[in-house]
Amino acid sequence: MTCLLTTAQMYQADAAAIEAGVPGERLMEAAGWQVANAVRSRYMPHPVVVLCGPGNNGGDGFVAARLLETWGWPVKLALLGDLADLRGDAALMAARWRGGLRPFSREILDGNPLVIDALFGAGLSRPLEGKAAKMIERLNERALDVVAVDVPSGLDGNCGLALGPVVRAKLTVTFFRPKPGHYLMPGRELCGELVVGEIGIPASVLDEVKPTVFLNGPALWRASFPRLDPIGHKYARGHLLVAGGASMTGAARLAARAGRRAGAGLCSIVSPPEALATYRSGDPGVIVENAEDWPRILADGRRNAAVIGPGLGVGEETRRLVKAALDTGKACVLDADALTSFQGKDSDLWGAGGMPVITPHDGEFSRLFSLEGDRLSRAWAAAAESGAVVLLKGPDTVIASPDGRAAITANAPPSLATAGSGDVLSGIIGGLLAQGMPRFEAACAGAWLHGQAAKAFGPGLIAEDLPEMLPDVIAKLI
Repeated sequence: MTCLLTTAQMYQADAAAIEAGVPGERLMEAAGWQVANAVRSRYMPHPVVVLCGPGNNGGDGFVAARLLETWGWPVKLALLGDLADLRGDAALMAARWRGGLRPFSREILDGNPLVIDALFGAGLSRPLEGKAAKMIERLNERALDVVAVDVPSGLDGNCGLALGPVVRAKLTVTFFRPKPGHYLMPGRELCGELVVGEIGIPASVLDEVKPTVFLNGPALWRASFPRLDPIGHKYARGHLLVAGGASMTGAARLAARAGRRAGAGLCSIVSPPEALATYRSGDPGVIVENAEDWPRILADGRRNAAVIGPGLGVGEETRRLVKAALDTGKACVLDADALTSFQGKDSDLWGAGGMPVITPHDGEFSRLFSLEGDRLSRAWAAAAESGAVVLLKGPDTVIASPDGRAAITANAPPSLATAGSGDVLSGIIGGLLAQGMPRFEAACAGAWLHGQAAKAFGPGLIAEDLPEMLPDVIAKLI
């Protein structure tokens, strides 16, 4: 259930199921049953208004209306458009509805009904206008409980963006597999609770659809997650390098601690000469080395991963450290100042040799890439352009790989908006890379562990708390 289907892929899945012998009529009946059942399992019998659109989404609404009425619920149904214009299975389901049609007007919302939004599904590609837009505005103004079919009307199912007026739902019922827009912001908030209902599409159609977008979670990367070897030793668990700056020394220390908690066997902070004493007064388990020895340090093949950027400072010296590390082919995480230092010089970065994991927030992203569009599309394009695994940070962190895979992270609580949180994320990913985890999987696992650690701690979180929560979170995975 970790794969997410674009609207085009969902149409492909529907078509593949029908070709395999599952009638479209049966799929629509099952979809309507999932909506009606979700309603009756969460609400006591209550007046219901079903708003149906002119396509298959409306057909699902007709089924839900019929079932709820059969179960004794008082139901009113309003259709946007003319009954005679319905086609295919939607027309068939409309013919099975015996409850009559009410005018598509604001009066149908009188009496505080529960509303089923079956106007438009995930394939909508333009802003809603006219009667549909006005109805959505009234729904939101009255703050009625709305159950959306597939997606809230007005939402782009591929990217989670509002195309114009969009329904704010209490519950969204979608089918077979979710879509990216269910988890990308603001779609995730507009959907409310999400229910994914099975409607008879066989899982085997995914072999034909070939999904490339996934919901980030252990099922996606657990198979490659590092596990302790009973006869292993610290060198076998990798040696992580963290490049430290002279002034903002806390950033490197946070990254180093996170890398160790994520499982790296050894960790070195590589410091400018003037900050050596500061770093050596920190965690006793961290090795502190002189940045003047950077070429010698990199030449040691046992030092197999590096985190470069947190608190490092912007400029030529940072660029030098980055390019030297990438040229060795070591697994690198580039964040913060390592990214900003290449503003206007991104060709120097992508031509440096290695293929890093980069972890920009939106501001840092815009300094490296001149890309427009939604977050998923931008992350995909950036990965293809750079050859890097791109982790675009945010409440809906997107991880994109140059091979076309992408994952959306939906477990990050708002408490992660605290100073140093990003440094910890870089360290977690670096620690996983040091243990040999592949780049995309390490970035996905790091983002998910980061969110779970924050959720496990709860209110009052500061960055220093995150590494200390990792052991309990990881223990539940292995």
